[in-house]
Amino acid sequence: MEKITDEMIAEINALAKKSKTEGLTEEEKVRQQELRKEYIRIFRSGFDQQLKSVKIVDPNGNDVTPQKLKDAKKPLN
Repeated sequence: MEKITDEMIAEINALAKKSKTEGLTEEEKVRQQELRKEYIRIFRSGFDQQLKSVKIVDPNGNDVTPQKLKDAKKPLN
């Protein structure tokens, strides 16, 4: 699984700061959008994996995980 790197965050932050202070070139604007899209893609992928690992149990110890989540955990053939 891909991870959001410190370098990616540093570059996103540097471009955001430069955008606010002096403005960005067209190339920098394109790079900023690419970084943002990649960041969101990686974040969503990780969040999806985290949700698929959830198991819901009621106070009596019964598994009450919604069927939709159980189906999402099954591998695709």
